[in-house]
This record gives sequence, structure tokens and C-alpha cells, in this order.
Amino acid sequence: MTGIIVAVVIVLFLLIILPSTIKIVQEYERGVIFRLGRLTGAKGPGLFLIIPFIARLVKVVLRIIFLVVPSSDVITMANVTVRVNAVVYFRVVDPQNSVVKVLDHIRATSQISQTTLRNVLGQSELDELLASREKLNQILQKIIDEHTDPWGVKVSTVEIKDVELPETMRRSMAAQAEAERERRAKIIHADGEFQASERLAQAGAVIAREPTTLQLRYLQTLTEIATEKNSTIVFPFPIELLKALGINIVGPEAKSPSTLVPPAQVIAPQKSVPAPEKPAGTE
Repeated sequence: MTGIIVAVVIVLFLLIILPSTIKIVQEYERGVIFRLGRLTGAKGPGLFLIIPFIARLVKVVLRIIFLVVPSSDVITMANVTVRVNAVVYFRVVDPQNSVVKVLDHIRATSQISQTTLRNVLGQSELDELLASREKLNQILQKIIDEHTDPWGVKVSTVEIKDVELPETMRRSMAAQAEAERERRAKIIHADGEFQASERLAQAGAVIAREPTTLQLRYLQTLTEIATEKNSTIVFPFPIELLKALGINIVGPEAKSPSTLVPPAQVIAPQKSVPAPEKPAGTE
């Protein structure tokens, strides 16, 4: 009976001791070992045996960790309040420092990321925040990495996710963008009119030097009209024919054919009027 009790005690002792003695470290982990409170180094991956109550093993994950920075209100240099959040990607490159020099490297990285995000964006203009995010991401990554480097943490990427603007600011920016598009449209239209006027002036100069080109233009116009289904026929009338008839159709002194020969003036003969007779008895 005593032997059974001893065997049971030994089995219970082994069940309690073995989990504390046998440690398995995965490929993506490292085990930081402390013996009697002193750091002995980082081990792994593989199977390790440690002495219970004398040595202690702390596992550290080496995989990339993504951390979402909570949304926070930031006042830019233009005194515009925006709500911004971001995401930070980092990993542990020195397991010993991540255990010895900081209590919780994940939480510490989160806090320093929030503080740096507010400080950097608070010193930036609103236009820079909206248009130059890549530049701000690089600045944030550099500052956060400098703070976390003593902890054995390497920050690889910082990305600003969302920028929430007030409703009034959104309407103002929409009106500004619409006005800018209208301005560009007017400039393009005016530039087209200017180029067209230059081409027309060059075409007029060519026609003035070579009158035959005007007749060719007439024929081309007739060809374009003939392609459409209509009952109207337009043909050019030579202006030189009118000039040969003596009709001037240009200028304020234009004359019609009816006015080329002035009408004959008829003068009616004047009749003599007899003088009134004097009454009798008058001298």
C-alpha cells in the first residue's frame, strides 16, 4: 500500500515538474533564459530543458506585428481639426533587449506611435497631410524607429490610413476643386480659340495670295453638302462677273442694275395766268 502511495506521489510530482522543465521554442520564436535572475541569453528554436524554480524561459515572437493606432483628433498648423488613424508594422530584432529593457514592447510601441502621430501631423499643413502622405509616413517611421531601437524593436512601415475632415471643410474643398476645374476648362477653351484664329489668319493669307484656292474651297463645300440628304443646292456665283457688269457690291456706294441709267426728267410747260379784270367805275 505504501508503495502505491509513493508511486502516485512520484507521478504527480513529475506531472508538475515536467511542464516546467521541458520547453519547446517554435521557429518564429526565441526563448530568453534567466538563471537565478541573471540573463543567460536567447535560445531557439528547438527543445530545451531548464531547471525548475532556478531557471525561467520567456518566449519572444520574431514575426512582424501590425499595430493599429487608434483614431485621434489632430490640430494642424492651419488650425483645422482632423481625425487620423494609422497602422504600424514592426518586429523584434533583439529578443534580449525586448525583454530586459522594456516591460511590454508591443504596448510601448503603440503608445510612442500615438504620441509621434499627433506631434508630426500637428506641425504639418492640411494640404501636405492630404497630398504628401508618403513623405509623412517616412518621417513617422524614422522617428518611431529611433525611439524603439533601444528596445530591440525595428519599425519597418508606418501608414496613415484615414483622414476624416469636418463637413464644412469638405464642402469648401469641393467648391474649390470645382472652381479649379472650371478655370482649367476656360483656359483650354480660350487656348483653342486662339490657335483656331491663328490658323484662320494663315488660311486667309493664302487665299488672298491665290484666289484659285477660294474656288477649290467652294467645290469642297459642295462635296460636303452633297453627302447629306437634302433638297438644297448651293453653288458659287463668280464675283468677277458682277464686276464686269459694272456692279459694285462692296462698299457703301453699291449700285443696283436699275440705278445704272438715271431716269429722264420730264419738265411740264408753264401756263400763263391772266391778270384779274378791274371793276367798272374804278380808275
